[in-house]
Amino acid sequence: MYVFLADLLVALHLAVVVLVVAIPILAVTGRLRGWSWTRNPWVRFGHLAVIAYIVINAAQGEYCFLTLWENDLRQAAGQTADEVSFIGGLLHDLLFLDVPQSTLDRYYLGFGVVVLLVTILAPPRLPWRRRDKQVA
Repeated sequence: MYVFLADLLVALHLAVVVLVVAIPILAVTGRLRGWSWTRNPWVRFGHLAVIAYIVINAAQGEYCFLTLWENDLRQAAGQTADEVSFIGGLLHDLLFLDVPQSTLDRYYLGFGVVVLLVTILAPPRLPWRRRDKQVA
């Protein structure tokens, strides 16, 4: 059961990474193409909060809680880093790069700056601002 949960968690972690990378691209594309759904404040401010968490963790030299939970589940299953399931190993290899943590931390910080710039240049819709109602 622990192996399954660890594999499920690494799949979730990979999905979060894909969304974190895709949302700024979609926001800029949506701004250029006039897609109103890319200005959803829940998605955009939620995304900003996630990247802020990542940047703060990187600045403190800490790992993401999803990584820690996955490691705990693998340990509970009696697995080492070399003894993961096929799917778990595949997803893990897609998610984790073999580079020094300090290099990743710099990328996280740089990506955080990019997300902040995208939030400013292609802003989300502000929920507290009233939209003018058009008369038909």
